Amino acid sequence: MSHTASKIHADKAAIFCKDEDRVNWHSKALWLLREKRDRAASSLPEWEQLRQLGSEIKLHTLTNLAKYLEMFEQNCQANGIQVHWAKDAAEHNEIVHGILSHHQVKKLVKSKSMLTEECHMNPYLEERGIEVIDTDLGERIIQLAGQPPSHIVVPAIHLKKEEVGELFHEKIGTEAGASDPTYLTRAARAHLREQFLSADAAMTGVNMAIAEKGAVVVCTNEGNADMGANLPKVQIHSMGMDKMVPNLDSAAVLLRMLARNATGQPVTTYSSFYRGPKAGGEMHVVIVDNGRSNMLKDKILAESLKCIRCGGCMNTCPVYRRSGGHSYNYTIPGPIGIAVGAQKDDTNSIAWACTLCGSCTQVCPTKVPLDKIIHHHRRLKAEAGNLPYGKRSYMPVVGKVMGSAPMLNTSMAMARTALRILPGSLLKPFAGAWGKYRELPVAPKSSFEAWYKKNRS
Repeated sequence: MSHTASKIHADKAAIFCKDEDRVNWHSKALWLLREKRDRAASSLPEWEQLRQLGSEIKLHTLTNLAKYLEMFEQNCQANGIQVHWAKDAAEHNEIVHGILSHHQVKKLVKSKSMLTEECHMNPYLEERGIEVIDTDLGERIIQLAGQPPSHIVVPAIHLKKEEVGELFHEKIGTEAGASDPTYLTRAARAHLREQFLSADAAMTGVNMAIAEKGAVVVCTNEGNADMGANLPKVQIHSMGMDKMVPNLDSAAVLLRMLARNATGQPVTTYSSFYRGPKAGGEMHVVIVDNGRSNMLKDKILAESLKCIRCGGCMNTCPVYRRSGGHSYNYTIPGPIGIAVGAQKDDTNSIAWACTLCGSCTQVCPTKVPLDKIIHHHRRLKAEAGNLPYGKRSYMPVVGKVMGSAPMLNTSMAMARTALRILPGSLLKPFAGAWGKYRELPVAPKSSFEAWYKKNRS
């Protein structure tokens, strides 16, 4: 996803939708994750209590964030960890580059980190002569393909195994035409092991930072973060300031929900707690703001910082599943991507990449009110005069029609008549992007108001 290209969401979605087979299995694969999530959640009788507790833990931490950040820094320093503060993406990249330059690092192995994607760190370091190797299998696949992640948990979900086989043949020398997942995974493991053994430093993302202990929690299913952090002397952990939790009990609550809500697993395969540097080594934690403080000033937007990045909202979102992750003008796609990224979308379109069905809110493990936040973004865009092209002209008219019962009844009567007598090919252009991949509805015989008066009054 290019962050400089300013195509609206509907135009980018149209690129993905050209391949109907890909759209169908993409939607099916994500819905399978949603079904696994439902089974895992229903296996815990206390699931809803966990959600409520998780929501309260995150809200409490955000409300007292300054206190917990200070506690975390003090305890980290007591543990021998060097803590850095970055106000934005540029400062984060400069800090990381400074650490790596000091140790003359030429190769960095990195586990999954959406924050470094948010900061565009890889190209920044590569321009300065440092090779960055993404070590999560999905992340490595899209890195070799020259693409950004399309999902925060399964970043290469948009690629078919045959495409991965072709890519591996070209980049790491696997057999031509091979597409067996086991064969490809083993080849990737051997390839990545060489990278781990030859790296000068390691970086990971952070799932949680525990203030009381001065420790960070890193979760992976492949053990790649541990392979990286335990081999070279220098380890760096980059985290958004919203990753803070007060104590171990809080982390335990969120860990019980993270993997269940993401992939339906009871727990992530590797959940590692890093509390200090290895003997003879250095451990750095970089805490990044990059707009999060501003979000905290808005009571509704602030709730998006309760997110623990499980990706469950994407798996259930009907728009994401059928438009692909690269259609959003932000690093993180789907409902949570809109919630945290709509303000940075220069096309002002992603706030409308949502049906407001509320399914995302229903599955969120920390009860982030995503549909409410997205609706709030639309209001903020409208109040700032930043409605996307098209809506800027017709939405004021729609508002006037919707606000007048006679005008609304007349327009609906005209629409019903048009649907009955005019061909769909003539009407569909008026439905815009919405109607491009949908059939027009069958016109009802009368309005709901007329039906109600006849049958219920």
